[in-house]
Amino acid sequence: MSDDAHLVEKGVGSQLLVKGNFLEVRRDTVELPSGSTATREYVVHPGAVAIVALLDDGRLVMERQFRYPVGHVVTEIPAGKLEAGEDPLRCAQRELLEETGYSAREWASAGLIHNAAAYSTEIIHLFFARGLSLGARQLDDGEFIETCLLDARQLDAMASRGELTDVKTLIGLQWLQRWQAGAWPLHFTPA
Repeated sequence: MSDDAHLVEKGVGSQLLVKGNFLEVRRDTVELPSGSTATREYVVHPGAVAIVALLDDGRLVMERQFRYPVGHVVTEIPAGKLEAGEDPLRCAQRELLEETGYSAREWASAGLIHNAAAYSTEIIHLFFARGLSLGARQLDDGEFIETCLLDARQLDAMASRGELTDVKTLIGLQWLQRWQAGAWPLHFTPA
């Protein structure tokens, strides 16, 4: 990779604007590569995981839930927030079980997603899970999630109609399609 020094901004000051239960909003002053300064406002997020959960018959375990910030029910892959110091794979295993009731025999990491790099520190660790077995869900208080099983063709059609809008889900679907085509490798290991 080329030297990126001509693009790098350096933080020279930081102000906490809002501190919530797990998010912060900050305004930083940065020195630009030209030597002048500017401000950057962004959300500090602890990170998350997202799981492409594959049933043996090829369907994916999906979730539908109301997302208050956008004001409607969103279809998405299972996901959840990392707890402080939590290993991303352990978080993925926990979230899949809690939200869907499924456990997986094998797991593969597909990498990281910066879903809003311009204004959030959030990193989503994308995992694939297969060899699923169903148990009991363990939803948190205040979670209302409907589980549904859809195949990649159904999800692709939903995306083409604008019904699938969640970025982590769209990227998970792309990863699935590229992996199935033999273009993007996944290395599964036992749970």
